[in-house]
Amino acid sequence: MAGSRARWINVPLARVAMLCAVMLFVLLAHITLVQSFGSRVLDADPRNERTLILRYAHPRGDIRTYDGTTIATSRPTTGGPYRYQRVYPFGERYAAVTGHVSLRRATGVEQAQEAVLTGDDPRVKVRSMVSAGSGAGAHVRLTIRDRVQRAAHDGLAAAGVPGAAVAIHPATGAVLALASHPTYDPNALATFDRLRLALTSRRLRESPDRPLLNRALNRLYPLGATFKLVTAAAALASGEYTPTALVDAPPRLRLPGSSAYVRDTGCGSAHPTLVYAFQSPCDTAFAGIGLRLGHDLLRDQAEAFGFNAGVLRIPLAATGSRYPVTADRSQTALAAIGRYETLATPLMVAMLSAAVANDGVLMRPYLVEDVRLPDRSVVSRAAPAPYRTVMSPALARYLAAMMATTPRRGGTRSAAPGVRAAMTSVPLTEDHALVTAFAPAGAPEVAVGVVLERPGPQATAVTTIARSIIQAALS
Repeated sequence: MAGSRARWINVPLARVAMLCAVMLFVLLAHITLVQSFGSRVLDADPRNERTLILRYAHPRGDIRTYDGTTIATSRPTTGGPYRYQRVYPFGERYAAVTGHVSLRRATGVEQAQEAVLTGDDPRVKVRSMVSAGSGAGAHVRLTIRDRVQRAAHDGLAAAGVPGAAVAIHPATGAVLALASHPTYDPNALATFDRLRLALTSRRLRESPDRPLLNRALNRLYPLGATFKLVTAAAALASGEYTPTALVDAPPRLRLPGSSAYVRDTGCGSAHPTLVYAFQSPCDTAFAGIGLRLGHDLLRDQAEAFGFNAGVLRIPLAATGSRYPVTADRSQTALAAIGRYETLATPLMVAMLSAAVANDGVLMRPYLVEDVRLPDRSVVSRAAPAPYRTVMSPALARYLAAMMATTPRRGGTRSAAPGVRAAMTSVPLTEDHALVTAFAPAGAPEVAVGVVLERPGPQATAVTTIARSIIQAALS
């Protein structure tokens, strides 16, 4: 009787034991999964204080300009759990390039080169441990020239309206300057004071000026008259036009299938040559050229320049510039003069001139010149490479000559004493003012793109900024 009762009692005990065993197995399996597969997610969680302490336990590598100016570095703190703090000696001037490192996130070059700056990149880690016996971060040297960046930043600040400027070396694709205005001070976001960080982040995010927006890379603008560089390239490539060919430039051009008109903004001649129409505000002439060439030919030429190619990494991510994939005849006429859905970043505005300046070959833009360990040994170095063949050398020389032609009704193509620049004319009646240029006209060393948003009477400042950047690049 006792044995039967014991067997009866052991049945639920066995079930409880089995349940406990299953639960223990599930718990161990879950812990194994978390440790094996979830550790990276947990480490990346900004709420993980241990990860943050480790992140600031060692100095990050410096970010420097091509000429050696340190624009981001780490300095020891005076106390607290974090041993090193990120410092930006020139703050606002380089914010569009460096970005910032905060307790929450990283942006700009700080984010794009995170692995090499922290020493987590396998190439940096191995070479650093072999040469120095530690996993120190590497220094990143950019292609940016301090004098050129200063000219771009100061010029935009003096204009007093939102805008951006980019300078590129046409033969290599090296980015010499990249500035956005309004800007912000990265030091304000590098604080370890969480309340102050939250308030500063909110203020910058909610500001109507959008200082955190990198306009040079991530803001799309209607190109307006600047796009006639692409339309002129398509016209010359078609074989139907030469620089001296006469084109129709009526006072107004009715858009097909519409009651709307494109109006002449001051061409001054009903039948100018193509080169005269190019260096003057002849909207009706280029709208008519677009109608004659057709949408497909214009789209092909725009895509040869890099439109519709998607995101371009330099290594910062640049928003892709856009040209309409489909369009009716009326839309084609508008697209040919940079209206309708034709949109580009200031980086692309500079790339237009860079392609012409380099005999029709557009080099891939890049921002990082090399990565070096603290002992100055090189981990990696940039290798300039072609991005696109935009046009033939002969066609590029035609366009270069057209860009270098001095406007007949006043104006100048001089960038500096004794230096002749090649540039597009500047639209003064549109919402935005844009210019693309390169210099010297005969032996290009710099290509520039400058955009000002709704400048009003300050529209002519766009050429002043471009000239200042060119002068700084050539000095």
